[in-house]
Amino acid sequence: MNMSAHVETITTPRSIVTVTVTGRSETGHVREHNEDSLIAEAPIFAVADGMGGHTRGDLASQAMVHQLSHSIRRGEPTSPEAVFTAITAANSLISSWAESSGIAGTTVAGLALVSLSSQADCHWMAFNIGDSRVYLWDDHQLRQVTVDHSAIQELIDAGDITPFEALTHPERNVVTRAVGVETDADPDVWLLPASDHQTFLICSDGLTREVSTEQIEAVLRSGVEDPAERLLQLALDAGAHDNVTILIVDSRSVDTAPPRPGYHENRSLGFLEQTLPRI
Repeated sequence: MNMSAHVETITTPRSIVTVTVTGRSETGHVREHNEDSLIAEAPIFAVADGMGGHTRGDLASQAMVHQLSHSIRRGEPTSPEAVFTAITAANSLISSWAESSGIAGTTVAGLALVSLSSQADCHWMAFNIGDSRVYLWDDHQLRQVTVDHSAIQELIDAGDITPFEALTHPERNVVTRAVGVETDADPDVWLLPASDHQTFLICSDGLTREVSTEQIEAVLRSGVEDPAERLLQLALDAGAHDNVTILIVDSRSVDTAPPRPGYHENRSLGFLEQTLPRI
């Protein structure tokens, strides 16, 4: 699936956020079917990587992005609760297939432009379940925003292996949390103020297992017209042993209203505070 660059505009009472997004999703050289799905409908952008066999994996990832699509109103900010509700609905639907067709599941990682209150500026809410990822590129360095739910990440967190050793570890395919597998599907959440110019990369693990952080940074730094296409080609050149799905979200935010009294950017965000690394 190739998604040509297109522009999405999100208007709020306090700002205008213009997003240019490009996307690519390919089967790769080894897998017979593409079990990945993506959504790029402002205010939500996400990648889902299905599991459970070629038909059930397809359906699981499609169910996830379908629920996200139906949780929003195009062109305006959404709410954290709407995203959580979509994930819960997808989890219930996919779980219901288990008795008749076996267990299926999907990862999900994405961004949603959310409004927390009438006084607060909009935030990008990054969220994930599983080992698909959201990155932030600051024109100099790529920073992984999300933390994988995987056996490998737990070993890295415990200091048992290094990130380099993780690349070839026998448990590198094991995820510890997925949509559709357990009764509850709880995403981890990070909030980033929507400000000025921000570039995000959202991808399935089919990219990050084939293409190094340094290679990704070089592509983003080069200013190529279609970085998603270039990253896909690097993954294909490296063997593309898994499905590869990539979204590049380039956001520019312009304030249209003066700050309101009483709002401070560092005010506590309660249950939406940045998720702490697991130990």
